[in-house]
Amino acid sequence: MPRAFVLFNVESGSEDEVLKQLKTISAVKEAYVSYGVYDLITKVETDTMNELKEVVNHKLRKISQVRSTLTLMMMEE
Repeated sequence: MPRAFVLFNVESGSEDEVLKQLKTISAVKEAYVSYGVYDLITKVETDTMNELKEVVNHKLRKISQVRSTLTLMMMEE
């Protein structure tokens, strides 16, 4: 099962709103506000690599308050 952790930088003050939107996406298994270099972190799981790319590129990155993301693809165990 393809998995990734996606780290987000968002517009100042929009962390809670972005978190709320992330939690509505079925592929997002976990989502948290973070303190430090990144504002939020999510764990994303899908059935295929193509689905994972679709979620990251066309759902997560399209949230209006998202400034940038860093995607960490996980290797299979």
